[in-house]
Amino acid sequence: MDQADSLNADRAIQHNHVEGRSSKIRNWSGFWLLGLCNNFAYVVMLSAAHDILTKQQSDNSTSLVRIQPILRNSSNSTRYDCNPVSTAVVLLADILPSLAIKLSATFYIHHVPYGFRVLFCVGATVASFLLVSFSTTMSMSILGVVFASMGSGLGELSFLSLTAFFSRDVLEGWGSGTGGAGVAGAFLYSALTQAGLSPRVTLLTMLVVPVAMLLSYFFLLAFPPMFPQWRRLREAEPRPASLSSLITSEDRASGPLSCSEKLHVIKMILKFVFPLGTVYYAEYFINQGLLELLYFPKSTLSHGEQYRWYQTLYQVGVLVSRSSLRCVKIRTLWVLALLQCVNAVFLLSAVYFQFLPGPWLVFVIVLYEGLLGGAAYVNTFYYISKESGDREREFAMAAASVGDTLGIALAAITAFPAHSYFCSL
Repeated sequence: MDQADSLNADRAIQHNHVEGRSSKIRNWSGFWLLGLCNNFAYVVMLSAAHDILTKQQSDNSTSLVRIQPILRNSSNSTRYDCNPVSTAVVLLADILPSLAIKLSATFYIHHVPYGFRVLFCVGATVASFLLVSFSTTMSMSILGVVFASMGSGLGELSFLSLTAFFSRDVLEGWGSGTGGAGVAGAFLYSALTQAGLSPRVTLLTMLVVPVAMLLSYFFLLAFPPMFPQWRRLREAEPRPASLSSLITSEDRASGPLSCSEKLHVIKMILKFVFPLGTVYYAEYFINQGLLELLYFPKSTLSHGEQYRWYQTLYQVGVLVSRSSLRCVKIRTLWVLALLQCVNAVFLLSAVYFQFLPGPWLVFVIVLYEGLLGGAAYVNTFYYISKESGDREREFAMAAASVGDTLGIALAAITAFPAHSYFCSL
C-alpha cells in the first residue's frame, strides 16, 4: 500500500511538472501573439492611411503602394528632396490618442475588468481597419488611425499590467511579439499590395489580426483559477501560488493603491521611465524628422527604396533586441539613452552638412538604432517588474508604458520645425 501511494505521489508530481511547463509555453506564446496583434495596426496605419489618402487625391493613382510616404520635391528651391508635409503628421494621429489614454487610464483602469478591456481593444482595431478601408475623406482616414492608436494604447497598458499575474518570462514573449509586429506589419502590407491587392482589400484581410488577439487572450493564456476576468480586481479572492508559475499575492487582493501609494510608485519608476522616454525621443526624431531627408541621388537605389530599407532595417533591429531578454539583460538604461542621442546628433549633422557618401552607413546606424530602442523597451519593463513589489507591480507596469509614448509624441512635435527648417534651406 505504501508503495502504491508513493507511486501515485510520483505520478502527481510528474503531472504537475508537465502541466506547469505546458502553462509556461502557452503563456509565453499567448503574450507573444498579444504583442504582435496589439502593435500590428499601429505599424500598418502609418503607411495605409497615406496610401488611401493618395488614392483619394488622385483619380488615376495606379502605382504600387509603398510602405513609406511618397517623397518628392515640388520645386528646386531646396537642396533636399522634401515632402510638402512632414511624415510626422500621421505619426501624431497614431500616437497622441494612445498617449492621452495612458496618461489618464493608468489611474482608473483598475475599475475595468480585463475581459472588457480586451474587447474594447479588439473593437477599436476592427473599427480602424474598416474606417481606413472605406474612407472617402481625409477626416475619416485620420479617424481610423485614431481608433488604431486608442486600441494599441489601451492594449499595451493592459497587457503590461497583466504580466503581473504571470511569471516574469512572459515579458520576453510580449517584447518579442511587439518587435515582430513592425516586421510583420511592414512585410505583409508591402507583399500583399505588391501582389496586386488594393489597399482596401489588403486592410480588410488584416481583420484576422483582432480575431487572433481574441483567441490568444481567451483561449491560449492559462489564467490563475480565481483571475477576475469579468469583475473588478478588488473583488478577487486571495489565491495560492500554482505550479504553472503564475505570480500571485494576497496583498494584491486587498484593494487598489491609494493616491499617495501611486505617487510613490511613480517616483520609484522614474529612473527607468526617463531613459526609456529619451531613447524613444531620439529614435523617432531620427525616423520621422531625419530619414526622409537622408537621400543620396547618386545611389543605385531610388529615394523610395532608400527610405523603405531604412524602415525595414530599423524594424529588424527592434525585433532582434526585443527578443534578446533571455540572453542579455542591461541594467544601466541611461547608457542606451546616451548612445541613442549620439545617433540622433550624428544623423542630424549628416543631414545638415551632407558629408555621407551613400546610404550604406545610414543602413548600419538605423539597424543599430533599432537594437538600442528594443533593448531599452524590454529591459525597462523587466527591471520594473523585478524591483517592484507584488502589490505595486500591476500599476507600475501600466504607468511606465507612458514613457515611450511620451517620447514618441515629443519627437513627432519636434520633427515639424526640423522638417520646415531643412526644407527651407
